[in-house]
Amino acid sequence: MDDDEEFTYALKTVLRDLRAQCPVQPDIRKDDDEFRGVMLYAPDGSGQGVYAEPDGRPAMLLAHVADQVQEWAVEALWGQGEPAVWPQCPSHPDTHPLAATVEQVEEGDAVWVCPSTGDTAARIGELPVSESGAGVSGRAFRRGGGGGKRSRRGR
Repeated sequence: MDDDEEFTYALKTVLRDLRAQCPVQPDIRKDDDEFRGVMLYAPDGSGQGVYAEPDGRPAMLLAHVADQVQEWAVEALWGQGEPAVWPQCPSHPDTHPLAATVEQVEEGDAVWVCPSTGDTAARIGELPVSESGAGVSGRAFRRGGGGGKRSRRGR
């Protein structure tokens, strides 16, 4: 699998969790051929870049992409007047979101964990469907313009 395929797989995996549990969904676009990633746009028109930093460890890439999508989701939820917590920690609802990490650095699984206890809630891509996310369909990638403010942030 090349870097672009690995990124696409990681993004689709994280978007599956977003569809399962987030009431705000992104408009996903590949606006700029120079940018090796995609832009996620919120309903208010704000956008954030999501990109790959492949290092040969798929689980690390998946956790990195999940972290970026989570940052977008928290801001998009806040912008819509929703609780800015995604994904919800099942042990501490409305308190803090789960954190994306890798259970073991070498050949481990990318997982969502409670940042307070360190308990694993689910593998990334396997969050259960919640009422807020039920029936939400993902949007296909789009190329092209479309205004709105943009930022290309990452961690």
